[in-house]
Amino acid sequence: MIDASKKISPQALNQLKDSLSVIYWKKDELRDFLKMVLTQNTILSTLDWSAYKREVVNELIRRMVDRLDIFQQDLLNLFHAVADFDNYDHLKFWDDDGSKTSKAKDSVAKLRKLTKGYFQLTKEQEQSAQRKVEREKTIQKTLSLEDELLQLKQRFEEIALCKNYQKRGYLLEKFLYDLFLLHDLEPKEGYRNNGEQIDGAFTFQHADYLLEAKWSKEVDRNDLADFCHKVDTKLKSALGLLVSIDGVTKHAIDPYFKSIIIMDGFDIMSVLDCRITLSDLLFKKRRKAIETGQIYLNINQL
Repeated sequence: MIDASKKISPQALNQLKDSLSVIYWKKDELRDFLKMVLTQNTILSTLDWSAYKREVVNELIRRMVDRLDIFQQDLLNLFHAVADFDNYDHLKFWDDDGSKTSKAKDSVAKLRKLTKGYFQLTKEQEQSAQRKVEREKTIQKTLSLEDELLQLKQRFEEIALCKNYQKRGYLLEKFLYDLFLLHDLEPKEGYRNNGEQIDGAFTFQHADYLLEAKWSKEVDRNDLADFCHKVDTKLKSALGLLVSIDGVTKHAIDPYFKSIIIMDGFDIMSVLDCRITLSDLLFKKRRKAIETGQIYLNINQL
């Protein structure tokens, strides 16, 4: 049971800020967590989520402390939820050396120690029931996404059986449009621009991408050069994603190809099988391309 009569120490508040900054790597996951914990969660829409995660957390806690007449119970609930935090599986994908998970666990452990005198972290029936409802909502959302991905996977497998290469290419474009739409990437269908065929476009993390989709043979150097030319002749900030289901030939990659990244059929199947989200895959590929100059690394190589 939470004891709201005792004053929370500044040390505990600072530790709460630290824990909130490290228990989730992605800001959108942190925001989802806060939405579930806070009853007065409209405050979240007033924060600047483009700022660094720690800055967002500091501003949130500052506002809650300044208006305890409104947020006292939510602040106590937040202490409870973070001190009760014990699942760090979502960090594994981003945690190459285990340091992020270790840092998160250490921070939560410190928060538990600091708040031990303020909170009796028991599993009372009402609190347990509420957390169960929240978990079921999260699970239902996940299941809905998995159902839609399963339907897309069935479509993808049907497209693979099509022997008409031209039709298969068209079906692949439609499939990718729906896949990108499911992941909120604002896709645009294929179009022609001054006689030039563009298979599609989308927006990811405020960057605009042209899309090239191929499913007939391994892409060679000329194919890559043509696509890079399409991208490079657009705005300077434009990027490109080539989806070549059968991959690219051994000598296709040129060190001058710096404006595109490449996905293959194995990448697509990994998304459809829920091994990774499309957004996370794009992020990893783009970061590796920036760090190493390698524009074609599938999920296993990442």
